[in-house]
Amino acid sequence: MTKEFPKKNFLVSIEKKHQQEWADAKVFEVDAGKEEKYMVTFPFPYMNGRLHLGHGFSLSKPEFAVGFERLQGKRALFPFGFHVTGMPIKACADKLKREIELFGKDFANFVENNEEVEQKKIKGGKQAAKSTGLQYQFQIMRSINVPNEEIHKFADPKHWLKYFPPLCMMDLKRMGLHVDWRRSFITTDENPFYDSFIRWQFNQLRNMDPSKIQFGERYTIYSALDGQACMDHDRSSGEGVGVQEYTGIKLQVLVDELLKTPVENRHLVKDTPVGQKLESLLDKIGSRKLFLVAATLRPETMYGQTNCYVGVDLEYGIYQVSETEAWVCTERAAKNMAWQNLFEERGVVKKLGDIKGIDLIGLPLQAPLADYKIVYTLPMENVLATKGTGVVTSVPSDSPDDYITLLDLVKKSQYYNVQKEWVEPFLPPKPIISTPNLGNLPAVFAVEKLKINSQKDKKQLAEAKEMTYKEGFYNGTITVGEYAGKSVQEAKPLIRKMLIEQELGFAYSEPEGQVISRSGDECVVALLGQWYMDYGEESWKAKAKKCLAQMNTYSEETRNAFSKTLDWLNQWACSRKFGLGSRLPWDPEWLIESLSDSTIYMAYYTVAHLLHSSIDGHSTGPLGIKPEQMTDEVWSYIMLEGPLPTTDIPKEHLDKMRGEFEYFYPMDLRCSGKDLVNNHLTFSIYNHVAIFPEKNWPQAMRVNGHLLLNNEKMSKSTGNFMTIEQALDKYGADALRFALADAGDALEDANFLEKTADDAILKLFTEREWIESVLEQKDLRTGEHNWDDLVFENEMNQLVKKAEDAYKTMLYREAVKICFYDMINCRNEYRKAVTGQGLSLDKEEKFSGMHRDLVTKFCELMAVMLSPITPHWSENIYKELLKKDSIMHARWPQTKPADESIVQAASYIRTFVSKIRSTEDQALKKKKQKKQPIDESPQQLVIYMAKTFPEWQEKVVQVLKDSWTGSAFEGDRQKLTELGLIKDKRTMPFATMIKKTVEQSGASALERSILFDEEKVLNTNIDLIRRDLSMIRVSSVQVKVKEQLEGEEAQRAEQAVPGQPTYVLVKQ
Repeated sequence: MTKEFPKKNFLVSIEKKHQQEWADAKVFEVDAGKEEKYMVTFPFPYMNGRLHLGHGFSLSKPEFAVGFERLQGKRALFPFGFHVTGMPIKACADKLKREIELFGKDFANFVENNEEVEQKKIKGGKQAAKSTGLQYQFQIMRSINVPNEEIHKFADPKHWLKYFPPLCMMDLKRMGLHVDWRRSFITTDENPFYDSFIRWQFNQLRNMDPSKIQFGERYTIYSALDGQACMDHDRSSGEGVGVQEYTGIKLQVLVDELLKTPVENRHLVKDTPVGQKLESLLDKIGSRKLFLVAATLRPETMYGQTNCYVGVDLEYGIYQVSETEAWVCTERAAKNMAWQNLFEERGVVKKLGDIKGIDLIGLPLQAPLADYKIVYTLPMENVLATKGTGVVTSVPSDSPDDYITLLDLVKKSQYYNVQKEWVEPFLPPKPIISTPNLGNLPAVFAVEKLKINSQKDKKQLAEAKEMTYKEGFYNGTITVGEYAGKSVQEAKPLIRKMLIEQELGFAYSEPEGQVISRSGDECVVALLGQWYMDYGEESWKAKAKKCLAQMNTYSEETRNAFSKTLDWLNQWACSRKFGLGSRLPWDPEWLIESLSDSTIYMAYYTVAHLLHSSIDGHSTGPLGIKPEQMTDEVWSYIMLEGPLPTTDIPKEHLDKMRGEFEYFYPMDLRCSGKDLVNNHLTFSIYNHVAIFPEKNWPQAMRVNGHLLLNNEKMSKSTGNFMTIEQALDKYGADALRFALADAGDALEDANFLEKTADDAILKLFTEREWIESVLEQKDLRTGEHNWDDLVFENEMNQLVKKAEDAYKTMLYREAVKICFYDMINCRNEYRKAVTGQGLSLDKEEKFSGMHRDLVTKFCELMAVMLSPITPHWSENIYKELLKKDSIMHARWPQTKPADESIVQAASYIRTFVSKIRSTEDQALKKKKQKKQPIDESPQQLVIYMAKTFPEWQEKVVQVLKDSWTGSAFEGDRQKLTELGLIKDKRTMPFATMIKKTVEQSGASALERSILFDEEKVLNTNIDLIRRDLSMIRVSSVQVKVKEQLEGEEAQRAEQAVPGQPTYVLVKQ
């Protein structure tokens, strides 16, 4: 033990001791039994590095839950696996291979100043640098403390599977997790047992009617570098980004119309004739028709086109589509189009020329479905190269942005370099859609209503856009064209179909936002033939919604997040050709992607320990079963009550596995970060309801927010980052767990404060010292309980119930507050009352002293109640100091219900004394500020209490009782007026005060009776009150009853009411 951190080192020493005891006793190894069970799971972490504090925060939730459920006498199971499916490990391994080729096995050839040059040779370094501040994979490996001589081994993806899971396991064991490590495993076909389970799952899904897995062409986020779909877990950024579907609109450039006017006679745009740059590229375009291609979400509005917009400073390209067509758009859009079978050669972009947006201004166009033969290309502010094609088709009748831009161009035509004849003939817009609330020119209506003056009024434009788009879609009716009279909702797909069939438009998709793959590639949307999960299919979705309705989500916010996900979630690609994983059993060229092989693996935990004794499944388990014996029929027998399979596995072994599954399933709780609601957790619901009967659907899912570190986002690049290993080295297990519990429980981001962890070391050490010393005291009182004993006991009983409620609702910050801080405060109040602890008193003052039974009870309660959060500290107190069996065999305290009259009476005394102290302190400060003399002579405190309320108050309260409907007060003012009470100036302030109390505390505030004998309680606590107020020189206390007083004293007692005494201080 070092001298620098003796308190932390002592706590760590007891942690190591008790962890070894638990391991030797196998206390966390839980098998099926007859007692009630509880199974909790956590998403297995991905094994490309050590776990960080964010992992620790999320997994602390199931850890605390399983600790509490053990105290309830349940067989509480917390299994833990390791995820290695997907691209990241393979991508990192491949990067290392290339770096070894460049720099050598030990990277000795790496030269710092050549980094930028060499980096160009290695794809993906840029994104790695963004996240870690380092550019090369070998640098990242060094940063996570992998020895340099070991790094080259990670060029083999399988080495990652062997290296990181044991480190993760070691960290979590040091943290004291209640995990049954026998059931741990890694994923992919590297573990043949798990592989057989996944193949069974997918065969089940495919063979259902209707099949849950389909094959077909679909738009998918795709990495051209990796040559496959890029799903959420394959991304270094852009997780959750989906596919945005558009209708591409082809606006033909009227080249012949342009060339009719000689260059020298054309209008100028920034001193350059219209179309001059384009004319210089005509030789490369050849005989191809040229189109500006726009992307729209509203094909039904194309009847109202008046022009198209471009960004004057954007870079555009002219791209060869075929031998007969060329399109103008941004390079980003062209790359997406190339993978959607829109160009001649799949994945190949052929650029015929570059052209800037300014060079497109004034070009004459023919817009499909428009009422004008010729429209023009015009400039618009804020056109983005990162959204759509960079070309924006304009419908000013229904788009506020388009309309206000046209008005701007008319007002400032010279500034924008446009001719008025390109704009004015198209104003006012022609109606194309009629709406009941915004008329037949919704954009014009919205711009005028919101008083939008220019394109710079972005906030109002966003509001106008939402207003017009919703009104148009939900309530609009088409008024032009062949679908006139149809609703927009009905006409929209029909018009889109017509545009595509007539080759006036095309289907186009792109990512909703930027997506970067793990290999550093910016992804596109590709039209791929793929196996996909048919999420969103109506009958399947209905079962998923039923599961959600029955499930405990611990908050309405979480339930709503699941509901929204179920509403939008649709087909999901479940296969890929690169990375690690299990192969589709019927089409083995495809691997199952990482979010699809991790949906029902919780069921695998129930039998994993019987199948294998190593996490990779290479060592057989206690039943001696081989991987090839785990056929689909065997899995169905175990998990679906299927018929007895034809197998050489003995029936008693089959029944053993079935028994374990049927005992522990369904899963009682799934805990996760909130980011997994949109994919993994919802996928899990879908797969459970598809495969398992209703009795085995998930019972509860609880999600939490992300974790801040010291009020800032955790980031490796900024250095504000901490691994679980680092946190354990710094604080030990229990202080870390304490701070994680205190970090927060809601969906908003939680905050891990290092100060809290530091303070926890001191607090836990100090409290243990006190417990040890007090248990050694020989002179503690025994025998009957006095008033202070009763208060202490009942307040502890009340806290036990509050703590139980906090644990049941998984509010662990509240649990820490109750089990630690509130219990200590309760103890301190008791100690002050019976020993004078903390008070400056005469040495002759006599006290009753602490009661041995209650002190022992306090120590035991403290240990047991905190044990889910600080198990090592609790074990040490429970076993070593209290001389009991292990805390792991303890049960939640069974205490009597708290006597509310005693608890209320104690609170009444403390509140009254605190009020006196505060009032007199304020008075003393004022005297000092005014430099008035301070009288130091002793004082007598005279307390005036009342046994009855004033008659007028009783009448007012009765009126309020009679007018209370259960949710509001109705007719109370009229009744007060009828009774003449309104004339009393005291009535309305009093009535208002009572009403506010009812709003805050409920109707019980109308019942003004108190639960205790106020006079008796005051007289019983005269000594306590005197001692507590000794600092303001109170030397004696007298209690007087208002109803027994006359004259001047009666006036002093006027304001006293039951439960709210008044007082005066009298010099002695």
